[in-house]
Amino acid sequence: MTRRVRTLLVAGVLFLVLFVLAILMPVPYVVLSPGPTLNTLGTDSDGRPIITIKGRPSNQTTGHLNLTTIDIRSNRVTAAEALIGWLQHDRVVVPRSVVYPPGQSEQQVNEQDAAQFASSQDNATAAAFCELGYPKGFGVLAVEAKSGANGKLQPFDQLVSLDGAPIDSQEKLRAAVADRKPGEIVTIAFKRQGKPMTASVKLSPPGQGQQGAVIGITVGDQCFAPFAVDLGLGGQIGGPSAGLMFALGIMDKVGNRDLTKGAFVAGTGEITPDGQVKPIGGIQLKMLAARRQGATVFLAPQSNCGDVKGATPRGLNVIKVTSLHAAVQDLLAVQNGQPVPHC
Repeated sequence: MTRRVRTLLVAGVLFLVLFVLAILMPVPYVVLSPGPTLNTLGTDSDGRPIITIKGRPSNQTTGHLNLTTIDIRSNRVTAAEALIGWLQHDRVVVPRSVVYPPGQSEQQVNEQDAAQFASSQDNATAAAFCELGYPKGFGVLAVEAKSGANGKLQPFDQLVSLDGAPIDSQEKLRAAVADRKPGEIVTIAFKRQGKPMTASVKLSPPGQGQQGAVIGITVGDQCFAPFAVDLGLGGQIGGPSAGLMFALGIMDKVGNRDLTKGAFVAGTGEITPDGQVKPIGGIQLKMLAARRQGATVFLAPQSNCGDVKGATPRGLNVIKVTSLHAAVQDLLAVQNGQPVPHC
């Protein structure tokens, strides 16, 4: 073997080793792909109902109202995996900083996603109660975990009075605690599912730069139903995008109209307490996930229509929605063969 051949052989081996090492090295990217779709009218992987109605019978439902998710592959993504992801139509490769911003750990982002998911469930319940026509009032939207109100008050408690003084508005609530001090015990009267109740609550210190004391709750106008809703899947998925499908699921379980008539409906969209539907990310992958599971109708936020065009899977009827009310009307229109708005 000549010196030149040996040199070429060694160089070739070194190149091969370096190439293998290069493609197996972790890169600062994450791979997104279609995730599970879950029927809000059904059960989770452990057989527990995703929506439980407490205090009244729930309807026998048909069909599907599936929320959709995205899988995130973030742990040691190699150059080879990133390259394969770029070449696949059902994968999206993005810089890691898009999902996990600089200065935030993966755990911190996951905790934020979990908080957004819990908030989306409360928003979905609030929107569904109002769309179902239950009376409006002033009450608890959220309870701070470290406050004296934790375990005493809960979302959808309708506030009545504090030590006998009416607290049926933001102004009256502020006035009732204006001269109080942290650590004082107050008696709060409220209604829960229409039933009068009272609770003794220890007042908490106010925020930095503020005076007086606070109850430790977020309050606002909302609608109140004579029953409770327990929404599952906490800890299994995150983010706010399941709100619309949760709200529709609640309405199908307690309303007087069958929203699916046996059809497989899926969708996505963040929802506000007053029922407005806001845009979300990754809708192309969510449409793929829905169609693979058998969905024929997909509800998409109107603001996501630019992402939907040209990416709709064959056989999927994508309807654009702006609100919970519009989504309900569109589903009823589909059942009757009437036209609906598309992206």
